Amino acid sequence: MGILNITPDSFYDGGHYVEPKAALEKANQMLKEGASFIDVGGASSRPGAEAVSMKEEMSRVIPVIEALVDRFPDVLISIDTTQSAVANEAAEAGAVLINDISGGTADKDMIDVVASLGLPYICMHMQGNPTSMQDNPTYENVVYDVTKYFSERINTLKKAGVVDIILDPGFGFGKTVDHNYAMLQHLDHFGILGRPVLAGLSRKSMIYKVLNVSASESSNGSTALHMSCLERGASILRVHDVKEAMECVSLFEKMKVNTMNED
Repeated sequence: MGILNITPDSFYDGGHYVEPKAALEKANQMLKEGASFIDVGGASSRPGAEAVSMKEEMSRVIPVIEALVDRFPDVLISIDTTQSAVANEAAEAGAVLINDISGGTADKDMIDVVASLGLPYICMHMQGNPTSMQDNPTYENVVYDVTKYFSERINTLKKAGVVDIILDPGFGFGKTVDHNYAMLQHLDHFGILGRPVLAGLSRKSMIYKVLNVSASESSNGSTALHMSCLERGASILRVHDVKEAMECVSLFEKMKVNTMNED
């Protein structure tokens, strides 16, 4: 899943793709490099980010989605939003996947809208909200606490009629560096819930704080952890650098084939 932020303030690429032409060029690059999805977002969720109005978010993402569908008719577009109205409009414009960092808790209508659309839904875990989530994140056991949250959300989503559910543990969303690595170490644990797992840790602080580099210098660290995610059962990698992530996928698939042949 290639990240396409139509925002002025995202932590890594804010302001790079706010113009439709630049967004199309970036999407074209990611698709050529092997992206299966393009995840379009119009509201930054970096730590400390302020909320964006529905009108503003919609004005950012809908023209880009329409342009993507027009330019790349077969593209699979994900809309990264917590607002049900944005999700609905994006689906009408051509989005086929709803990616909600709030897991349906930020907008009481989101789950019903997703159910009515009949689209797959990415349910992410976040403690708090982007404005305050990194103030003092606390868990009894982050892996078990996030698993419990997912179990409850899956039950709510199923009752509402949402069928295709993807789980995102929410690396960096209300977690310390140690919380993030505990989740990564036990990422395969979320497999007990019987749903595909998305890993979104590309260029995040859990990488650049450990390596003492900047987000722009964290591509190599991201690649290393992407392989760890695949080894621990991740089905989708949400990334800034598609080429490098696809090389991880290719090598991982080769390792799997060789292991099966040895057996």
